[in-house]
Amino acid sequence: MSSATDYSEAGERNRVEGQPLSHLSIEVGHFYMDELVNGVDRIHAQLRKVAPIVAAQRAAAEQEFGAGARVSTCFLVDDYFWTRPTPPGREARRRADPREVLEKLLTAADECGVGIDYLAREAGCAEVPSFRDGDPAGEPVRLAEMMAARIVAEPERDGTGRRPPTVESGWLCNGRRSSEFDAGQAMRITRYRPPEEFGARNHSIFLDVQLWSRYVEEVAGAQVERTLWSCPFLAAIWQLLRLGMIRDEGAIVAAPVPWTDPWPSEWSRLPAVMQLNPTARPFAAYRALSVLPYSYLGIEHAVRVILDHLRLDEDVHAKLAERGATERNPVLVPVQATRRLNHIFLGDV
Repeated sequence: MSSATDYSEAGERNRVEGQPLSHLSIEVGHFYMDELVNGVDRIHAQLRKVAPIVAAQRAAAEQEFGAGARVSTCFLVDDYFWTRPTPPGREARRRADPREVLEKLLTAADECGVGIDYLAREAGCAEVPSFRDGDPAGEPVRLAEMMAARIVAEPERDGTGRRPPTVESGWLCNGRRSSEFDAGQAMRITRYRPPEEFGARNHSIFLDVQLWSRYVEEVAGAQVERTLWSCPFLAAIWQLLRLGMIRDEGAIVAAPVPWTDPWPSEWSRLPAVMQLNPTARPFAAYRALSVLPYSYLGIEHAVRVILDHLRLDEDVHAKLAERGATERNPVLVPVQATRRLNHIFLGDV
């Protein structure tokens, strides 16, 4: 490689904004909004299981990275589906007052010994609002649209072209569908071919993930098509934010905003990511761990499939890798985001 090439690549990386990094980001549980709205018993039960796991992970991080290991905690609030207008045929728009929901959540976390350094909104994974003097202002960063443009589906072997591409259908799979979906299947009798996972070891675990759906909403008398992003797709974006892998024209997206004000009555008046603990270690990290109820296992499987099909910014990774190499205890930063992401799933008992 020539010195000119070295200089050019270094220049590209310098145009990528650097981001403070922890060694480990721990997601301390998750609840659907109806669980946060209805009572506190289930909230306490989950957080009591999370507390010793967080303590153990902090100790493990210190053993690996030294006494100065940087560990932060975060929680993602499920506000996207609960508060937005719903497509026709579904129940009317539902609301949950953030003043009540967040007070209940944070009080329960404190009582269970689970400190939450950063609070994030799932809706902020779809659109990152801009604020001026504490009020929403200007156009949001359409984050989900931006990441959807980075999806690279694997080419299907012996494909018929019958299935629309992901950009049209909103579906992404980790292999080849069964022969039932082949063009002209109904007009001829052929031997059935089961679905196949690409790169399967011995047997397939085939997964077809819906990334978004479309619906039409009436706005000022006009019919407007809207996109409803799926939970797995928003969760994939959430994990990338935690791993420090998203930039918009080189700039950090959804940088944490220090929050000390009273909670507003509208979710839309909250930033995408809020820093609750003023002394917290950085939000983004070399590694991310999500401690979740086992019911989210299917969603996180889908998240990993999505992450493996996103074209991520090579310059962002290069900058993270360089940063990791200069740590007192060097940190390896794999190119694949899924290799930096871990899970612990909680059972009911």
